[in-house]
Amino acid sequence: MKFVKETFTQTLEIKQSKFIAYLTPYLEYKKTLLELQNKNPKARHFVVAYRYLNEFSQIIEYSSDDGEPKGTSGKPSLMVLQGEEIINCAVIIVRYFGGTKLGTGGLVRAYSDAVNLVIDSSELYEYTKQVSHNIAVEYSDTRLVDYECKSFKLTIEEKIFDTKVAYKVSASEHNMSGFLEKMRRVITIL
Repeated sequence: MKFVKETFTQTLEIKQSKFIAYLTPYLEYKKTLLELQNKNPKARHFVVAYRYLNEFSQIIEYSSDDGEPKGTSGKPSLMVLQGEEIINCAVIIVRYFGGTKLGTGGLVRAYSDAVNLVIDSSELYEYTKQVSHNIAVEYSDTRLVDYECKSFKLTIEEKIFDTKVAYKVSASEHNMSGFLEKMRRVITIL
């Protein structure tokens, strides 16, 4: 499975209709959709499809045709995401109607091609299951922990300074176990 860390965009033009596809991380999906709706008030449709893993590692999928004929836009876009094994991402296609009707087959091809175009131009990363831990360290060990987090490719999601420094860190299972083993004398797992 693959995912993106930032938003990518590509434009496909067919018979004067513009299909502007955005591939974005799922966590930014709602914000991105609102921004696009505000920036493109004259756009006819905002077709969406997304796939993400929930807390039980189940794949949740959704698609919307947003006024296009049923099954001609959202579902084909979702099928491209499935075929490319894209996860934790959303695709939003902004359509400006060019005056020529494309027919159902033409719409399916146009939306599928737009999604393929944006995926092909995106920087994709291989998905690995992430684990999170809350840890605490003495103030004197903060620099060492920050350095080792970087070395083991841990993401510091939160850092709270109290009587000790509390971290919320996440990484792949492999990187997390290596970090915890190396730092076992310095950290306290909360």
